[in-house]
Amino acid sequence: MSGGKKKPMREIAISKFKAKCLSLLEEVNKTKTPLRVTRRGKAIADVVPASSAGDERSWIGSLSGSVDIVGDVVSPVIDIDSIEALKH
Repeated sequence: MSGGKKKPMREIAISKFKAKCLSLLEEVNKTKTPLRVTRRGKAIADVVPASSAGDERSWIGSLSGSVDIVGDVVSPVIDIDSIEALKH
């Protein structure tokens, strides 16, 4: 929610959440307003609206151009002949 007002997070006791779980999940999906589940007044879980399929794929390629490869990344870092386990 960039630039706009954040929707206030509604809180609900875990006992009420358990009794109305399916309808509350549907409400979160429709209103896109997160829901905080509490136990004895302490938050134990946040139910947030699912992201769209486009959002899930947006991470692919997101780091493109952020890494510079310097040198040989295929060859071993040390000389193979100096590895004691490889000697006969």
